[in-house]
Amino acid sequence: MDIRQTALPGVVVVESPVVTDARGAFQRCFCSRDLAPLLGTREIAQINRSLTARSGTVRGLHFQFPPHAEMKLIRCLRGRVWDVAVDLRAGSPQLLRWHAEELSAANGRMLVIPEGVAHGFQALENDSELLYIHTAHYAHAAEGGVRCDDPQLGIDWPMMVGGLSDRDRALPMLPALFTGFPQ
Repeated sequence: MDIRQTALPGVVVVESPVVTDARGAFQRCFCSRDLAPLLGTREIAQINRSLTARSGTVRGLHFQFPPHAEMKLIRCLRGRVWDVAVDLRAGSPQLLRWHAEELSAANGRMLVIPEGVAHGFQALENDSELLYIHTAHYAHAAEGGVRCDDPQLGIDWPMMVGGLSDRDRALPMLPALFTGFPQ
């Protein structure tokens, strides 16, 4: 696995080659030894899967507040998505900056989203499927989020934003003088 740091501290891209032959393909999706420098003492608490039926649909931007903050490792199993990480950490020199990567079954990339960084994605193809590896259990009382179209973030979504859930449509915009969430 090849680990590449992005401009957002702690947000990294993990490349794991897809090996193909006449039988099909093989790819290592997770390796605790290779990812140990990223995981540190964190343990995997939950693995989830999502299927997004229509291209253009945006899910997010989501995170969990401490003490339930979590690192997420996101991999696309089918289709293509534009995966976005937004830095919301108080004191971060990259506060309110975002980074996006195209994840697809074909390119084999995984995006690692650390605690304090919101996550969302836009499906670029119908029936796009994601696998999420979480280092904390979901805690309803700790869930947080920010509107995907918040002008302070200026996320340049590749397609017209569509398919928002009622929950995501109701997420708040950030206050004008937002200084980040404490970690």
